[in-house]
Amino acid sequence: MSFKSAIVWVLLLSVFGTACSSTTMIRSTDSAAKIYVDDQFLGTGSVSYSDTKIIGSSTIVKLKKEGCETQTFSFSRNEEFDAGACAGGVFLLFPFLWIQKYRPMHEYEYSCVKTK
Repeated sequence: MSFKSAIVWVLLLSVFGTACSSTTMIRSTDSAAKIYVDDQFLGTGSVSYSDTKIIGSSTIVKLKKEGCETQTFSFSRNEEFDAGACAGGVFLLFPFLWIQKYRPMHEYEYSCVKTK
């Protein structure tokens, strides 16, 4: 394989790899709330989240704060059309699985309900 063809393959794989991922910002109205996505702690207040889930996949967000009840929310990968994945799907059928992406921002109202 020549150097030029290797570069072309690396570029193609990186384009298709990034076209399959979707990123969103998850923000709580309470900056001290801990944010868990699919039971994995990501940070407090505001976090960036990316994944390569396919169309219609759900993501569970839990907001937790000591002394307060946990609040649970969800969003799905069907919120916005992704033109890049659509263009890739014309040539290779599998990118159609990622033709939808997340909205850029998900903000959740967190109000502390004291635990008993």
